[in-house]
Amino acid sequence: MSRIVHVNGSFLPEESASLSIFDRGLLFADAVYEVTAVIDGGLVDFEAHQQRLRRSLGELDIAFDPEAEDLLGIHRQLLQRNDLREGLIYLQISRGVADRDFVQPRGTPPSVILFTQALPLLEAPAAARGLRIITRPDLRWHRRDIKTTQLLYPSMMKSTAVAAGVDDVWMVENGEVTEGSSSNAHIITAEGQLITRPLSHDILHGITRAAVLDYAAEADLEVVERPFGVAEAQAAREAFATSATAFVTPVVEINGHPIGDGAPGPGTRRIRERYIARSRERLQY
Repeated sequence: MSRIVHVNGSFLPEESASLSIFDRGLLFADAVYEVTAVIDGGLVDFEAHQQRLRRSLGELDIAFDPEAEDLLGIHRQLLQRNDLREGLIYLQISRGVADRDFVQPRGTPPSVILFTQALPLLEAPAAARGLRIITRPDLRWHRRDIKTTQLLYPSMMKSTAVAAGVDDVWMVENGEVTEGSSSNAHIITAEGQLITRPLSHDILHGITRAAVLDYAAEADLEVVERPFGVAEAQAAREAFATSATAFVTPVVEINGHPIGDGAPGPGTRRIRERYIARSRERLQY
């Protein structure tokens, strides 16, 4: 049975959905997106995702008002129409349709698409076994704080990881870890400090990252926002990645070097449990 998706104001079966070949999201990746997790049939951190969406739209000067367009109502309709209990809702907003030109057009109606993906998030296998990662140079553009659909290099890195027989890549710039192919990167030191790179143009301002930093104290961890290198990560007591799709997922190996005892650590497990529990308390239906 096909999914019901949303395209420019209409709900329709996925096989009937289409966009113009002149959509600037297709031609220039002139588009932003958000992915909201769904557990127990409710939306996780929806308002935080909407706040970041508004920021991304503003940075690209795309004229779209999420509240006026009732994105929450559309999300609710997709949950109901697809009977989604656990998984994701993907939202993409492009500048719209115009003849191909490098100059960004003014006044074009944005293109808006949403669709669901049913996925196991709470009992994801990676959360139990941990991620094995490798490092590669970070060669992306330098506005990574804007959540655009310009994802070719992260896709290349994820594919590089799979080809190498591991789970993901942590990207490195000037000797310091920036982030994963689709996640923020964190370590826990022997002294019990949670180290994570500070917000800047260099990394995505992760919604899960922000929540985790709030919960760190409850896991007896001191938060220190500073860069860290690969060697420090390899010597850490624990390491983990955060994202809307993976929640809090332990990293157990970097470039073949085991982290700690090579198994998911107690600090990461506590943070993941706390994140899921708090998310359930704030679900939006």
